[in-house]
Amino acid sequence: MRRYGKHTDEDDIRTRPGRRNTRPRTNIRPKHEDAAEGLVLTVDRGRLTCLVEDRVVLAMKARELGRKAAVVGDRVAIVGDLTGKKDSLARIVRIEERTSVLRRTADDDDPYERVVVANADQLAVVTALADPEPRPRLIDRCLVAAYAGGLEPLLVLTKSDLAPPDKLLELYGHLGIPHVVTSREELQNGTALARVREQLDGKITAFVGHSGVGKTTLVNSLVPEEQRRTTGHVNAVTGRGRHTTTSALALPLAGSDGWVIDTPGLRSFGLHHVDPSQVIHAFPDLEPGTEGCPRACSHDEPDCALDAWVAEGHADPARLYSLRRLLATRERKEGD
Repeated sequence: MRRYGKHTDEDDIRTRPGRRNTRPRTNIRPKHEDAAEGLVLTVDRGRLTCLVEDRVVLAMKARELGRKAAVVGDRVAIVGDLTGKKDSLARIVRIEERTSVLRRTADDDDPYERVVVANADQLAVVTALADPEPRPRLIDRCLVAAYAGGLEPLLVLTKSDLAPPDKLLELYGHLGIPHVVTSREELQNGTALARVREQLDGKITAFVGHSGVGKTTLVNSLVPEEQRRTTGHVNAVTGRGRHTTTSALALPLAGSDGWVIDTPGLRSFGLHHVDPSQVIHAFPDLEPGTEGCPRACSHDEPDCALDAWVAEGHADPARLYSLRRLLATRERKEGD
């Protein structure tokens, strides 16, 4: 077999360039200055339903974004087919800076952080007064996540026809947290909706609550069926053609510039991502009492000033118990 040396003199021999020379690469990425602004309405298996002006557009994330994911509420830059026609697909090339983020983990020992909603102004914690029984410790966890993420909390107490709200209002009513009490009859005749809407107008509000508290029923009452169908019609990509709360969904509030975001029912609300020093901010009734605490107080030791603060009647003992339970789970996580 004939072999050619390194310095062959035949004119008909063509040397193949090396791999690195065949396709020059660059770190310069397109700026997409002509991209349109969109709002992420829902995310389903890699497809994002976005609102671009008055059109609902289906999009996918550009590879150049890497592992950075867009979530409901994100403001994004979109290029490609923005007509919103059937089978069209646009591309999200940039996620704008977020003003707030609601995060949670599956439990306090789970390091995997899940971003639930971005850019919401407030977090509406929906709790039934009965059937199912209220869970104050879950409320406390939601308040911690709200304050840590830059959202203002709102308490929505449902099913007041089954049980009075007095007990919960004793725990939270004096904290300066806005609250609305509703009954099933008031939801049906519309009187409760007017009170809820007063707290939602002009804001982006994320609704959270465990299953059965009436969260989705409340959202459905706030947003007419026609409006839900128009906003969520692209969800037909799931094969169901309708929204079920297996993923978050942003919906425009009827007759207002506000938005409501319905989220899946919660079984737990882990706070692995929250610094333990931030937990006390969710307890404004206890926080002033920490001024007498020793330096680096864990708030669960003999010299903690919170015991005297509660004994003097400044806060309910149940609130101190809830704080210490939250901090105890954080300490166990840190020690693992």
